[in-house]
Amino acid sequence: RLVLTAISCISCMGNKNSRSRKEKPSAPSAPSAPSANMSKCGKYDYDLVTIGGGSGGVRASRWAAANAGQKVAVIEMPFNPLSSATAGGLGGTCVIRGCVPKKLFVFGSGFHHDFEDARGFGWDFNEPKLDWKVLQEKKHKEITRLNGIYGNMLKGANVDSIEGSGKLLDNHTVQVTGPDGSTRNVTASNILIATGGTANKLNIPGAEFGITSDEALTLDEVPKKVVVIGGGFIAVEFAGIFNASGAETHIVYRQPTPLRGFDEDVRTTVGENLSKRGINVHAGANPVKIEKAASGKLTLTLDKGGPVEECDLVMFATGRSPNTNRPDLGLKEVGVELTKSGAIKVDEFSRTTAEHVWAVGDVTNRINLTPVALMEGGAFVATCFQDNPTKPDYEYVPSAVFSQPPVGTVGLTEEQVVQKGMSCDVYISSFKPMKSALSGRDEKFLLKVIVDVPTDRVVGMHMVGADSSEIMQGMAVALKCGCTKKQLDSTVGIHPSSAEEFVTMRTPTRRVGSA
Repeated sequence: RLVLTAISCISCMGNKNSRSRKEKPSAPSAPSAPSANMSKCGKYDYDLVTIGGGSGGVRASRWAAANAGQKVAVIEMPFNPLSSATAGGLGGTCVIRGCVPKKLFVFGSGFHHDFEDARGFGWDFNEPKLDWKVLQEKKHKEITRLNGIYGNMLKGANVDSIEGSGKLLDNHTVQVTGPDGSTRNVTASNILIATGGTANKLNIPGAEFGITSDEALTLDEVPKKVVVIGGGFIAVEFAGIFNASGAETHIVYRQPTPLRGFDEDVRTTVGENLSKRGINVHAGANPVKIEKAASGKLTLTLDKGGPVEECDLVMFATGRSPNTNRPDLGLKEVGVELTKSGAIKVDEFSRTTAEHVWAVGDVTNRINLTPVALMEGGAFVATCFQDNPTKPDYEYVPSAVFSQPPVGTVGLTEEQVVQKGMSCDVYISSFKPMKSALSGRDEKFLLKVIVDVPTDRVVGMHMVGADSSEIMQGMAVALKCGCTKKQLDSTVGIHPSSAEEFVTMRTPTRRVGSA
């Protein structure tokens, strides 16, 4: 199922009847030479050169070649689980050091809680033990396989893969630096930048002693004691992974509750569940410094409460930044403007401020999700090559947080509808799931529906609980189709299930917003 999910983002792009042409083999260490045939206009080597072989870049490149008949090349650095100025890999962050390996670790660590729950159902067994090295080896094998699949997908669409880093010399020329340091230039009618983002560390003394999610996914062993700095989805997810893998886990965030930007009821429920799962929560605290003792142990000093001492690992999960300077992309020299956050400034059609240069994905800092990058890549192809100007559609984009238990959400939060001046009825169901009746786990699920009063349209749905990401994908379709509360109420539920609560809530918990 995981394999199908990972591949589904790219499997629908190919055209089996697309034109075929012979590709010149590339030298082992130098960037490969462009194919002999020229671009459609005959003036450049390619119709499109894409810098960055992650989700958005691959989607756009494959569709441009297979569906729009363009001559395309993708420039991507050599594969490595750890990203750097010289290493990356086809598949990008999501496949190599993000969504996929993280979800594998969520699955792997989550069995710990399943074993705990099983005892309440009569199962008797010796204490199970996680072999982290086996999990790590299998994870590495899987991301290596997926990296290869991305290469094969590009090849199947007649897209040239050029190994190395790309730098814009002008609006039609990209300088490619190969793994061996050699350089050459390729030209294109259009250039697409899809270089993603990079993990941040806080600018505090001792930050060099901490790691990011990149390194956390390549650890040789589970630390005995770890502290995760941050309250976003990456922090919450990794706190769950470390905790369920057997580490004494601490999480530190500045806000009273985690997941800033999510619905407040979701945030409160997740915060409570973190504590109930045995994670030490330091809410409302700011990191001050990290100190390393001669023994190698780390101490994290906070501005509130005592320090977290004798740590084996400190992980920063303090956001990500658009990758516009690692390595140097030459953006400033060709007139590509950046926002204050360092993202590439684009218009509604993903055009940058430099003619013939486009950008999609996390490097533009719009909605930083893999499926959104895929959507933006498809919209770019329609606009640039198919005479069909298409704006990416950001309405009702669903998302998930793979905490333990997970979060699924789509549409507006209660706070957002109030800010917009809307009048909304809020329906909430908070309960202990049926499984807890026997397992004895002290944990609550949350289901929430937000309805626009004048139109009866459902404008937000939120869930904390098992399978919430799977459930919310279906609910996102309903909201996209303009689902009303009356239609929810007329839907027959599946019993017994947690999801049936979405279609059985009849009495509003409260009304918010303007009268």
